[in-house]
Amino acid sequence: MKKKILISDIAKDLGVSVTTVSFILNGKAKEKRISDGLTKRVLEYVQKVGYKPNELAKSLRTGKTKIIGLVIEDISNPFFANIARLIETRAYSKGYRIIYCSTDNQPDKTIELIQLFRDRHVDGYIITPSEGIRDTIQALLSNQLPLVLFDRYIPGLTTNYVVSDNVRGAYDATAHLAQQGYKRIALVTLYSSQTQMQDRMNGYMRAIDTYKLQPYVKKVNMGDDEATTMQAIYSFLADQEPDAVFFATNYIAITGLKALKHSPVPMPGIVSYDDHTLFKLFSPTITAVSQPIEAIADELINVLLNQLDGKVKETKQIMLPSELIIRESSLPQTSLITS
Repeated sequence: MKKKILISDIAKDLGVSVTTVSFILNGKAKEKRISDGLTKRVLEYVQKVGYKPNELAKSLRTGKTKIIGLVIEDISNPFFANIARLIETRAYSKGYRIIYCSTDNQPDKTIELIQLFRDRHVDGYIITPSEGIRDTIQALLSNQLPLVLFDRYIPGLTTNYVVSDNVRGAYDATAHLAQQGYKRIALVTLYSSQTQMQDRMNGYMRAIDTYKLQPYVKKVNMGDDEATTMQAIYSFLADQEPDAVFFATNYIAITGLKALKHSPVPMPGIVSYDDHTLFKLFSPTITAVSQPIEAIADELINVLLNQLDGKVKETKQIMLPSELIIRESSLPQTSLITS
């Protein structure tokens, strides 16, 4: 078996002290006034012999693992997947690695995964909180662990968070349908007390009030299987016969589109909150409220890194605007029928 190369071996081979090699490998050559020539010689030798530092020993020495725990709702959802990828890229450029996991919005699973990250001594946390984890988040705050929430926050808990303006996004989506001449605009959403879902409901209701329309709201359970949700949406559409539907999430919209394939009612106008790659492939193409994914990722990693570097003490609560991307599905109904 090939002998593992130690930092002491490098120091001995190069005729320098272990401390000097350690300073160079930890990026402190300039700080410790080590010459560029010696720094280059050490780094080239390290690469030549294939030395790999002991990350566990390094973390024990520095108190940092250089790992960030990313806890998200569903990595298969394009919204979360794209944000995770951008966060990973930005974190990597700053010398951090990401470990991420999906909670499926289940409180027990979320609590278990956060505890797993605590056991791994990750340096910071980026979390989309499920319901029922207030105490877990409060414990992180009480231990002064770097933390930022996103997509939603926990009312009454003073935390860093980055969200989009869900009220405005939902208002604009509903108002757009009303301006296109739709009169029976329905909302299909979740049974949920989470802030992003409540805000989307509030935005919808404000637009309904503005345009003096009648609200039609259907709530579905996130935990139901697709067939159950499809049946619930199908029955709602057949009973209420809305001429337009605003879906509060992209995954509800996809299930709703499947239900509409079997519905006897004419194709209603459609808008989804959160875009999806499938929406540009569907016929008609689907209008969507698009969250600013790159801006969210930038703000998340900046807020967390500033905490990790000890630069910011005050709480950062950031709300970013969304954009309504208008496609064929929200054209006036006469245009939709003839297209």
